[in-house]
Amino acid sequence: MAEDRRTLLSVGAFFIILVVSLLLALQVFNNWTLTFPLVLLLFGVWMLALAGMRGSSPDKYARSAFSTMSLGLILIAVGGAWYLFGINWLYSLALILLVLAALAIAAALRRK
Repeated sequence: MAEDRRTLLSVGAFFIILVVSLLLALQVFNNWTLTFPLVLLLFGVWMLALAGMRGSSPDKYARSAFSTMSLGLILIAVGGAWYLFGINWLYSLALILLVLAALAIAAALRRK
């Protein structure tokens, strides 16, 4: 039952993120092509919040909080790298490699 509520909550959060991304891309950045990277970045932040909620009350056969956090960090990295690709592609490559290295270190140090 709790997973159904989280799914509905995520759908609502996605629509809010979509509206905020459209407004930010058009009003602040004056570039509508940044909408999709902003959606990825903000949804990655939402996944981190979901990981925090999942960590406080884990379900038996559900995805772990670490897995949800990893997916959120990857979404943030992809959205940020997409934005940085317009500045310099080396920055986007460095960001992706930095997040992958941090996830590898966190997975190695993780205790069961």
